[in-house]
Amino acid sequence: MDPVHLPLLFPPPLMARLKQASDLDPALVVRDFTAPEAAQALAAAEVLITGWGCPRLDAGVLSAAPRLRTVLHAAGSVRALVGEALWEHGVTVSSAVTGNALPVAEYTLAMILLTGKDAFTHRERFRVTHTYPSPAETSATGNVGRRVGVIGASRVGRRLLDLLRPFDFTVLLHDPYVSPTEAAAMGAELVPLDDLLGHSDIVTLHAPDIPETYRMLDAPRLALIRDGAVLINTSRGALIDPEALTDELVSGRLHAVLDVTEPEPLPADSPLYRLPNVFLTPHIAGSLGTELERLGRIVADELERLASALPLRHEVRQADMTRVA
Repeated sequence: MDPVHLPLLFPPPLMARLKQASDLDPALVVRDFTAPEAAQALAAAEVLITGWGCPRLDAGVLSAAPRLRTVLHAAGSVRALVGEALWEHGVTVSSAVTGNALPVAEYTLAMILLTGKDAFTHRERFRVTHTYPSPAETSATGNVGRRVGVIGASRVGRRLLDLLRPFDFTVLLHDPYVSPTEAAAMGAELVPLDDLLGHSDIVTLHAPDIPETYRMLDAPRLALIRDGAVLINTSRGALIDPEALTDELVSGRLHAVLDVTEPEPLPADSPLYRLPNVFLTPHIAGSLGTELERLGRIVADELERLASALPLRHEVRQADMTRVA
């Protein structure tokens, strides 16, 4: 992993747990498996603890690590990390993706509540006019009865659905792998994607970035979203056609909260930086700062389970890779 993340992922109490459960050198943190200092460690390694900045675990790495049996990933997606070679060698993989899902869901909930109050528009207006809005100007504002459309019952999507329960929202869900009964148990009504887009006041994306979801919100689908609605994307920019999205936002027909974009970051001359109906953040919804320790705790738990010959709680299986981020 990138060494910069190590002290936040594993502060002293967590590092002590890792050392107690394994023979680990906390000073050996590598980003290049071909580096001389990595060779001896790889030859003896049974477990790799990885994180952001880890290169792909290809056949060359596996050849250098003949005893490797488990990868514990102290981050979210393992898509860029693992491949066929890893599965063929019978290596098990665990990910802290469930820990990373919570801050994304929390960020999304905050944005749903703020956009429901039209907070960003009122902030811009207040900065200029220094006056309070009239009752007529706020008649359509509020979070009672607002329709929230959730695209994707991923780990983030499911955490968000749980967080939405205490509020007076009507929640719609689109996910091809979820049944109506399962959706109802999560507090949502399962609907086709086009229906969700046409009937939601706030649309929030939580689908994985896989070939089937590439540009799932293209120009015709974006046109289905009702005038004045809010589109939130904390998933990946590739899920939305960037040119079509820019056209909709420049026209002022839609509002957007975008923590991810395509490309990322946007070029300096992108109009999205300047539009009052767009709230852009620099990919901060996932775990940052103090939240990294939650990921480290998951890895420490998993390592202790390995040392006690217990099954992993957060295993990622090869079959999952076709439909997870």
